[in-house]
Amino acid sequence: MRSIWNGAISFGLVSIPIKLVNATESHAISFRQIHTEDNGRIRYRKVCELDDQEVGQGEIGKGYEDADGTIIPITDDDLSHLPIPTARTIEIVAFVPADRIDPLQMGAAYYLAAAGAPAAKPYTLLREALKRSNKVAIAKYALRGRERLGMLRVVGDAIAMHGLLWPDEVRAPEGVAPDASVSIRDKELDLADALMDTLGEVDLEDLHDEYREALEEVIAAKASGEAPPQAPEPAAGGKVLDLMAALENSVRAARESREAPAAAAAEVRSLQRRAAPKTTDGKKSTSTAKKTAAAKKAEPARKSTARTAKPTTGAKKAAASKGTEKKTTAKKTASRKRSA
Repeated sequence: MRSIWNGAISFGLVSIPIKLVNATESHAISFRQIHTEDNGRIRYRKVCELDDQEVGQGEIGKGYEDADGTIIPITDDDLSHLPIPTARTIEIVAFVPADRIDPLQMGAAYYLAAAGAPAAKPYTLLREALKRSNKVAIAKYALRGRERLGMLRVVGDAIAMHGLLWPDEVRAPEGVAPDASVSIRDKELDLADALMDTLGEVDLEDLHDEYREALEEVIAAKASGEAPPQAPEPAAGGKVLDLMAALENSVRAARESREAPAAAAAEVRSLQRRAAPKTTDGKKSTSTAKKTAAAKKAEPARKSTARTAKPTTGAKKAAASKGTEKKTTAKKTASRKRSA
């Protein structure tokens, strides 16, 4: 990763040479401004208002505008030699528990990389000291023309620094909360707790930017000359008139959404139990193989018995002849009785 600042961490009398690198990156899709009639790019030109001439980036510097409109030029050399100890140093001023830091103060995140072999020992010392103390370091440093506040903490085997707003830069939440006096019943709180428990926790690694994915689909469709996908019609909304009913419905829906995957997994396990057991090499188990072999041995014996029990063709003819003789004898007997 490319460093954006080189300096040192001042840890008492210990100096740790470090490089500052960005710890985060943006995956947002950016757009160009275009002329809607011909898709031409819209560009901004930097023009000096005194001579009305366009100037290049190399000709542009910094200047402070005084109250009377006077411009006071400030050079990069002026900024690099500011009479403060944090110009090239991240100066640790205190160690405090992490919960002392208001998340509202936290800003950009950076990794502090050890600059060379001599920095390895003191870098590791600071990292392990932060781990064992369960504290974070509060530091001051200068970056991009101003002194800033930072918080150092351990992330894995590295030391990370979060830029912090100065306490007077965080606004008080005045006028944000509802002005009206609202009473909340215990049952409503119980339902809210049940909803929180039902929704449960989430693995942040599973979360992703669905807006960016949908935007990529639109861009791909238009690039190939197809119609972009359309969003479904939003459900008709309205005011929540019954908070209890809304909470109960939310808890029910959350439970159903969590039970559906569990039911599907149970069905898969049930199907697996019904299937014949397999060994690790994919063959049937020994007990199943023995049962199959015994069944195959018994099958010829059953077939032989069944063939023995069936009458042969000769036996069928003999039985038929006996039946005919009986019928003939019965007819003769009946004829003698009628003659008598």
